[in-house]
Amino acid sequence: MTLPPTRWELAGEDNLGYGEKFGRMVADGEDVDGEARLADVLVGRGARILDVGSGMGRVSAALVARGHRVVAVEPDSRLVAQSRQTYPDLEVVEADVLGVDPDQLGGGFDLAVVVGNVMVFLAEGTERDVLARIRDQLAPRGRVLVGFHPVDGPATARTYPPEEFVADVVASGLRVDLRAGSYELHPPTPEYAVWVLARDDAPAAATWFGHALGPNPPAQA
Repeated sequence: MTLPPTRWELAGEDNLGYGEKFGRMVADGEDVDGEARLADVLVGRGARILDVGSGMGRVSAALVARGHRVVAVEPDSRLVAQSRQTYPDLEVVEADVLGVDPDQLGGGFDLAVVVGNVMVFLAEGTERDVLARIRDQLAPRGRVLVGFHPVDGPATARTYPPEEFVADVVASGLRVDLRAGSYELHPPTPEYAVWVLARDDAPAAATWFGHALGPNPPAQA
């Protein structure tokens, strides 16, 4: 199966700064776990998580450290090599999510993580295909955490207006459960968008005294 080149691929050497930047931050002990902290609270303990476009591995590694079972998928061979060097115990599938055998991923994921501007670096016209592939990998109540710059992102990325993204989400069999402006859940802003998506056939969460009900809600007194 021949896949069209992604915007990330087409950028070529312009992408080298990404891995170098986060490599320095990790080496200096800086906090690079913002996305992972939010992902962690979206699932129960020991969740099964798919990291699409895992880059140099920082989000996957942080989730593994929190006790989750993570499958990392990254097509850029340089980032895969950096990931394996930085986090030797992290297993990475070197592939485009559209090119990897779905059986290799295994499905049944409680959460898919698609952060770090992955959505705005996809190959032109493949956004719905990627979202649909991710949906197919989710457990019935599985969700998707997405984060990207709708505008003013990296020079080689696309502009992705929120309304267009939502249309692609709906067309891919997903729905929007939440939109925020940061991984600390600040109000939405034009500059950055964080989304929590769910399968469109998943029941909406009920509430109990203002808290979302999980599969085993607490008994009322």
